[in-house]
Amino acid sequence: METRLNLFGSPIVAKALGHYGAAAPVLIEESTLPGTTQNLVMLRASQINGDSYATDVHGKNAARAGETATRLNRVAAWREATVFTDAERAALELTEQGTRIADGAGGVTDEAWAYAAEHYDEDQLAALVAFIALINATNRFAVINRQRGGAYQPAR
Repeated sequence: METRLNLFGSPIVAKALGHYGAAAPVLIEESTLPGTTQNLVMLRASQINGDSYATDVHGKNAARAGETATRLNRVAAWREATVFTDAERAALELTEQGTRIADGAGGVTDEAWAYAAEHYDEDQLAALVAFIALINATNRFAVINRQRGGAYQPAR
């Protein structure tokens, strides 16, 4: 299975993707949402969406940032795992509901939102929503375009 096209080969799409891609560093660098939570959110949404490339990137970046193999290997089964904090569980629940919007009647439940609000302040919740939306859009670019994962190497 080959990548369908080079999205950056189109000057207009390359320009749009450049603007789009500029949002992630702002969130990553300036948000007070913990980096471990950011990584878990990006990895879990990518798993749900079947994005091999992003799963590869975010799993490796999380490991490089110090995330343990034990936790990374349990993200897909986080409900049954004992290695995540309550705050991380709240973020993962919000991520799942925000990613599976079409599967749930009414989108994200009030219960999931309240659980997240117990653990994150308003700025962190806003960043969490932005991360969930951004990674879901990114996943769609990759899945539609058949961008495969496995060869990514984190910057040193």
